[in-house]
Amino acid sequence: MDKNTGYVSFILHAHLPFIHHPESEDYLEEQWLYEAISETYIPLLLNFKKLEEENVKFRLTMTITPPLLYMLDNKLLQKRYINYLKKHIELCEKEVKRTVYDSRLNELSKYYLDRYKNDLHVFKDVYHCNLIQEFKHFQDAGFLEIITCGATHRIFSNIICKSKYC
Repeated sequence: MDKNTGYVSFILHAHLPFIHHPESEDYLEEQWLYEAISETYIPLLLNFKKLEEENVKFRLTMTITPPLLYMLDNKLLQKRYINYLKKHIELCEKEVKRTVYDSRLNELSKYYLDRYKNDLHVFKDVYHCNLIQEFKHFQDAGFLEIITCGATHRIFSNIICKSKYC
């Protein structure tokens, strides 16, 4: 191997702090999880599926941390995510009506209405509230390598970045 040759590996890092509060139905920090599901995990899975259907041989490595796995598997958080989507759908429906006078805002309102409706359909009807199983499918198919990290992953990155290679 030429000493000037190198390799780059991009690893997707899926982690959220533990944010489960069964004592309160409207705990603000739980929305981080719901936003991550809608803005990251569902879009990733949908794109993985599209690549698979188009016979594109892709290989990715992704961390999924234990706190995230616990939250994705938690039935109460799954139910609350569905309620989160329903509230956003209701708000978007009102925005579609409210912005009828402005085509640009109205199109944006319709975009988010369609997006949240699709997230609800995909989460409930396609994935049956089980995103973990969907990631496992891509791992089992050889497209995705799922790794984890320790609870102190911030300390790990500090150690790595203090090496001579940073």
